[in-house]
Amino acid sequence: MIKIYDINKLTLDEILARETSATGVEDIVSGIIKDVKENGDAALYKYCEKFDKVTLSSLEVIPDEIQEALSLVEPEFLEILKEAAANITEYHKNQVRDGFEIKKADGIILGQKVIPVRRAGLYVPGGTAAYPSTVLMDSIPAKIAGVKELCITTPPAKDGKVNPVILAAASIAGVDRIFKVGGAQAIAALAYGTESIPKVDKIVGPGNAFVAEAKRQVYGLVSIDMIAGPSEILVIADGTCNPEFVAADLLSQAEHDKLASAVLVTDSLELANKVRDELERQVALLPREEIARTSIDNNGKIIIVESIEQAIEISNEIAPEHLEVCVDEPFKYLDLIENAGSIFLGKMCPEALGDYFSGTNHTLPTSGTAKFSSPLSVDDFVKKSAYSYYTPEALSKVADKVAFFAEKEGLSAHARSATVRFKK
Repeated sequence: MIKIYDINKLTLDEILARETSATGVEDIVSGIIKDVKENGDAALYKYCEKFDKVTLSSLEVIPDEIQEALSLVEPEFLEILKEAAANITEYHKNQVRDGFEIKKADGIILGQKVIPVRRAGLYVPGGTAAYPSTVLMDSIPAKIAGVKELCITTPPAKDGKVNPVILAAASIAGVDRIFKVGGAQAIAALAYGTESIPKVDKIVGPGNAFVAEAKRQVYGLVSIDMIAGPSEILVIADGTCNPEFVAADLLSQAEHDKLASAVLVTDSLELANKVRDELERQVALLPREEIARTSIDNNGKIIIVESIEQAIEISNEIAPEHLEVCVDEPFKYLDLIENAGSIFLGKMCPEALGDYFSGTNHTLPTSGTAKFSSPLSVDDFVKKSAYSYYTPEALSKVADKVAFFAEKEGLSAHARSATVRFKK
């Protein structure tokens, strides 16, 4: 059963306590990466047989397989995928940045170019769970950014095929190539390239402990979005909230995995008790009851505070992945919120809207990293280059100043590069 705490009896460390996945898989992942780097496709086929229990004749999904998948997905779901894709596109188009140029006296020109990464790799989990929402969330911002080639890696099923809903979502999102590879070996293939899979510049997408560790190990060779921890939700609710709604929202994250964190912060002890009772009632109805119950019992908490303002102060310290502000006038508090991955305002805005449909991205910072990180966006798929232009007259006016500065740092060659152009 979830525990109820009085804020005045909790230390900051107790408030911030999170259970994180201690992987212990570093050496295993390191060996897989080395194998893929040295042996390419041969290693990938080997790991498909070992981990996915399937022998493949080809790693890449062919167009016929995509067409077959589209025919297998219910037309109603295809329409929902398309509508969700449209919402995600509409939202993320507003994130597009232009470069700028400053023209100064003496012909000086300074500017910045915004350039998409040339190729991006998207990891999509497979196995017992299929997440077409992840395909849309990770692919659409990349396409809007102008990424020229977008590749997905995802584990095959035992029949050697990719889940049809994954292929359908990839088709709708405009993914260029899809490969039947999962696990740390997929991350290694994207980072180093193999005979079949091209090397990419950026890898995004969630995965298990092996995938997360592989992303950590290849970072620097390629860019990554983030190393995601267990799912989190923090609900701020006042005493007028419906406890059934609040409990349902907490369980929406608790069912992800046993390490997930679901926290309610409220100024009402009465609501706290009712939500605790609702959690017990609703968790018993879930197909993933064992997972959700372990999450709620071990990592869930209800914190009683004196005001909604104090609740927001607590939330800012926790910096949750998902934050729901379940009050009648949520916009009154929006400016007070400093640290949260995605914010859901009002009593009729469950975080599931952001997971699937509203248009905001569901790839979010976890484990308190919302204090300095942001949701996946178009910005993740671009880089910026600065440029400068000086005329001879413009340089002549500042060359001695540049040289003086360089000499102060003991860098004489820097100094000479500015003054040598005016040597008589």
